[in-house]
Amino acid sequence: MAATLLPHPPQKPHSIHSYAGLAKPPHLTRLEETTHKVGQVEPLSIDVDDAHGGFVPGFLHLPPDFFTNPPAATESEGGGGGTTTTGTKPAAALPPHHHRTAAILLSGAGGGVTGPSSIYLSLACKLATLGRGIPCLRLDYRYPAVTEPCVCDAKAGMAYLRDMYGLDRFVLVGWSFGGAVVFTAAEDDPHVVGCATVASQTAGTEGIKRLAPRPVLLMHGSGDNTLSVGCSQRLYHNYGAGDRMLQVFEGDNHSLSRNAERAEEMLCEFVARCAGVRVDPQERKNVVEAELVDERERHELMEKGGDLRAPERED
Repeated sequence: MAATLLPHPPQKPHSIHSYAGLAKPPHLTRLEETTHKVGQVEPLSIDVDDAHGGFVPGFLHLPPDFFTNPPAATESEGGGGGTTTTGTKPAAALPPHHHRTAAILLSGAGGGVTGPSSIYLSLACKLATLGRGIPCLRLDYRYPAVTEPCVCDAKAGMAYLRDMYGLDRFVLVGWSFGGAVVFTAAEDDPHVVGCATVASQTAGTEGIKRLAPRPVLLMHGSGDNTLSVGCSQRLYHNYGAGDRMLQVFEGDNHSLSRNAERAEEMLCEFVARCAGVRVDPQERKNVVEAELVDERERHELMEKGGDLRAPERED
């Protein structure tokens, strides 16, 4: 039987205003002081065109040389706020010779925008700083733990990045339930060039069987009491032959709280590889290994970011 987290009764989708103060990690200056780069973060409410309708909130991290001139911001229905678009004209030209790749970070069964152990909060800033910069979207869900609308959220995020910025290669990252969203959204979309998961469930992940030869990174803690490490081991098997990696962190939990820094580094390097961005030793030290969230801050930021809403858990 496939392992999954059961959804709670659906609630009204959250707005971007629910995440005030979560645009950047607490210690971003550590990165800015060593790289002398200052990226941009745009709070968004992205229109999703499906049977449910509405807007999905998120934060878009852009490299320093992405100069945007978006359409006039509109107040989304229900007070979502943020920039929305329905057009197809890019708001900004890509920098010359850009790799056209972006990452989308998706959370677990409770939704949220900070990820497991608040990894996404700092990972997005690092990706936007590496090399020519990898734009990164931290995306919530309108109806968490319900696969179909969540997949539509992810696809709407990709469409937004394509229409507004000309980005047409995507790396999807998902935690827990987010694994189902990642593999379902990726299976029939050749524009997805790589997938990574942290402590993924197995329910709804049949799409992984159709991903090869695109690269896949699977991470899991052997002490996970929410979804056992066997889930990622089964996914590794289901992927088949190809560019696959399974990293098991001995004794760690569902959010990889004991190995958050190492997991973040692995995700950063994986996304960079998928984008064709070479990370030299100096960038690895100054960017990949930078500590933008202290260990004692991770749990509180997860709560503020919505990542610990039921039924999602840390252990």
